[in-house]
Amino acid sequence: MKKATFYATCLTVFSLVLLWQGTVIAQQVSGVVTDASTDDTLPGVNIKVKGTTMGGTTDLTGTYQLTVPSLNDTLIFSFIGFETLEVPIDGREEIDIELSPMSLTGEDIVVVGYGTISKDEVTSSVSSINSDDFVTGNVKDAGQLIQGKVAGLTIASPSGDPTSGSEIKLRGNTTLLGANPNPLILIDGIPGNLETVAPQDIQSINVLKDGSAAAIYGTRGSNGVILITTKGGTGDFEPSVTFSSTVSTQTIANSLDVLTAKDYRNQIDAGLRDASWDKGSSTDWLDQVTRTPISQTHNISFSGGTISTNYYANVNFQDEEGIFKKSDNETLRLRAEVNHLMFDDKVKLNVSALNSRNTYVTTGDGASFNGYTYRQAIIYNPTSPVKNDDGTWYQQLGNFNYENPLSRLEETDGENHNENSRISGTLTYTPVNNVRLKAVGSFSKYNQTRGYYETKQHPRTVRDGLNGFASNGAEEGTEQLLELTGEYTNTFYGSHDIDVLGGYSYQENMFKENWMQNWDFPTDAFTYNNIGIGKAFKEGLTDIYSYKHVTNLISFFGRVNYDYDNKYLLMGSLRYEAASQLYGTDSPWGLFPAISAGWRVTAESFMSEQNIFDDLKLRVGYGVTGTQPEDLFLGLAKLGYQDYVYTNGAWNRTLTPTQNPNPDLQWEEKEELNFGVDFMMLNGRLSGNVDYYIRDINGLLYDYPVPSPPNLYGTTRANVGTMQNKGVEVLLEIIPVQSKDFSWTSSMNFSTNSNKLKSLSNNLYEATNDYFTTGYTGEPLQTFTHLVQVGHDIGDFYGYKVIDVDENGAWIYEDADGNAVPYSEFNHSFENKQRLGNGLPDWYAGWNNTFNYKNWDLSIAMRGAFDFQILNFSRMFYENPSIQEYNRLSSAYDPVFGREILSSDMPLEFNSYYVEDGDYWKVDNITLGYQIPVSAAKYFKSIRVYASSLNTSVFTDYKGIDPEVTLFGDGNGLAPGNDYRDKYPTTRTFTLGIDIKF
Repeated sequence: MKKATFYATCLTVFSLVLLWQGTVIAQQVSGVVTDASTDDTLPGVNIKVKGTTMGGTTDLTGTYQLTVPSLNDTLIFSFIGFETLEVPIDGREEIDIELSPMSLTGEDIVVVGYGTISKDEVTSSVSSINSDDFVTGNVKDAGQLIQGKVAGLTIASPSGDPTSGSEIKLRGNTTLLGANPNPLILIDGIPGNLETVAPQDIQSINVLKDGSAAAIYGTRGSNGVILITTKGGTGDFEPSVTFSSTVSTQTIANSLDVLTAKDYRNQIDAGLRDASWDKGSSTDWLDQVTRTPISQTHNISFSGGTISTNYYANVNFQDEEGIFKKSDNETLRLRAEVNHLMFDDKVKLNVSALNSRNTYVTTGDGASFNGYTYRQAIIYNPTSPVKNDDGTWYQQLGNFNYENPLSRLEETDGENHNENSRISGTLTYTPVNNVRLKAVGSFSKYNQTRGYYETKQHPRTVRDGLNGFASNGAEEGTEQLLELTGEYTNTFYGSHDIDVLGGYSYQENMFKENWMQNWDFPTDAFTYNNIGIGKAFKEGLTDIYSYKHVTNLISFFGRVNYDYDNKYLLMGSLRYEAASQLYGTDSPWGLFPAISAGWRVTAESFMSEQNIFDDLKLRVGYGVTGTQPEDLFLGLAKLGYQDYVYTNGAWNRTLTPTQNPNPDLQWEEKEELNFGVDFMMLNGRLSGNVDYYIRDINGLLYDYPVPSPPNLYGTTRANVGTMQNKGVEVLLEIIPVQSKDFSWTSSMNFSTNSNKLKSLSNNLYEATNDYFTTGYTGEPLQTFTHLVQVGHDIGDFYGYKVIDVDENGAWIYEDADGNAVPYSEFNHSFENKQRLGNGLPDWYAGWNNTFNYKNWDLSIAMRGAFDFQILNFSRMFYENPSIQEYNRLSSAYDPVFGREILSSDMPLEFNSYYVEDGDYWKVDNITLGYQIPVSAAKYFKSIRVYASSLNTSVFTDYKGIDPEVTLFGDGNGLAPGNDYRDKYPTTRTFTLGIDIKF
């Protein structure tokens, strides 16, 4: 005991001596670090004493205080996105530093899951687009800002409806019956959609493409992640106001060429049409239901404050008119945020609120524009008058699905009101250097009220004897999010940088809706605003409906980033997550790991003499994400109400089994391996990346037949199927010309994707067939369009193959054995159907160019898709002469296969003749701008005026309106390439705009 006490005493004395020596020898250096380009202070700057392990970081005000061994040492200042700076102390005790931002030649900041890193530290497949590179003009939403700019990200705008948005798909399909196939979209870390904030209010968009980047978001990142960063306060002490305004008009990109009244009369004269079809007028029905629209967008933002307290506010108003009458969309968006430092700048508070109010006219029950009206404008007799002599609508309601299109518009009254609001807050606490604790909370709410009415003169109510029809409905959705994270960053031994993050997340979503319908009204005066006076509900002829759905996700996650000497890079993450949809199963929790590594080859000494690469980095990543079922309680047995039965003198609804229990139900899991290379050459004038990925999706949900008994229900949904995606993505960024007055920057991207179903059965569950059908032609054909089969690619068209017509204009088919069979002998069976092409492009390309000459700027964005087919619904329905009352395309009278006009005895049919090559190249956006000199202006900092066009021109052999068709026509993306006849035609937009900064 005495010896131990002696040793302890000696150790204490020795420590006190060392401490005293340190206080005598060590010196203090302090100062402030600022951004050389803006004079803003920089918190979190890493400071090291060169040649030692000593160092520290700046606090939230950019201030640092550092203990150094000697005032003759050198300090190294480094910060993400800024040039590293070495500064000799030279005996000084106070050193203020200005760091210069890195050039945009490969050293950009990249937003990743729960943080940011510099571009040269990225080890996963991530694309970053800043606002300077966005598509300009009257864009619909955030998706159109980056259309054609990210390899592997397909963004389509297949509809001209002003209420429609972009459709988006990343690296192919990932599910058959699972949840939403869209990527996760986060706005400043909070879930949203492409329309949550105004396009003018977005600073940057980052796309996490591979599994190693997205796995930290677990199930939410299964289809990729799009991170949207909005503009915010700068804290530069000087208030700033920016204003932008646009006015636009549109034309239909490509109208269908249908017969005119003159054509009808020429056919009557030629004996091709009965004289009774001449109704005595000449009417352009498409012209009757369309207009020249004028749309406008106005955006104003305010920012200012100090480094301690700063603010940002944005007001955005969009008033869009569509090509069709009674087709519009009016949206007002408000967003504001405040940042405040407190408690000696150790705590930072961010509070943000946004609200959007959206209103649009509806000409369908709950829908903005009823595409059936467009159909009628195409097929209605061009010799028919709009109205009768007595002022009533001209109608021929005895014909099947044949209605005056203008009467359909004018005899409706409908409107939808949508309101989205969100309040969020972020609290960041830095108790000590290198440690950051963060809490993020948000509450979002969505409300919709809608009403719709068809008058007593509406063709449907007249034909069906409804005597006026009304509908009312409402929807409400809420989303609550809480995320807690802790992060530790440090540098060890001068070259080892580590960043460790851990967190917890809870998300709860609620959705509910209700609606009712009624008809037989005594008057049209109240439209849908007095729905109770209709007789149908009182007589038990109509239904009411209500529904509620609540889900939640609970997650624990962590991530480690390691960087040795900015040469060897490693990232690993893990997310452990449970979904309420898997309640009642044995595996409600899923584990989603990811790991990626990078090697900056040019940082090696053996590369120091080469002059080819400025930077070269090799990457490899592997990640697992999951998809939960869309429906609730699939693991449990369920009962449901069925049709009414008459028992004991009354009509009663019965309860019957609707689902078998399946405790083995679990997550669909996506495993993805990604190989990549990033490079920069020619002093930054040529840079890019190449990625190759293989994605295997296991445990796909599918419905399987099971014996009953012992099961109470005939099918069970189980995790059995497997699917594979693989592809290549290439991005090149070039600066061909860079001089004092003129510069040209260009970027090109290329991507491929192969999407194949590998299996549908296992030892436990056997599918009835190794295929299933999907896609739908609509009435009166009512057949499927696609076949999804094991061992084949997703997207195969499947139907009858025609190879010729005979001398009478009748089809000649190829049967399953390859024989030519005339129409009269052909067996129209499933067995005689064949693969007719595929609706998924084999490859995509984009080419974007920006030219600057003095104060002028010109940008041209182009993109295309290749090696795919489209089913042209318009030709399939409107080239067939068998239905005499329908107008049709002029091409209906072109010889089929160059031989004979199709016989009027041929019924409507889906066959190979209407499946066309869809290859296209679009000049998507052209913008010409001019920066007005304002150097002598008192109040203006900058003024830019510009003219822009969207969907400018398309080069294609496709005969339809637009080869850019819907990605999700069947809701799940398994029936691509269907160009539906009732879709709102795509438009060409012309815009004049001005941007002013005060």
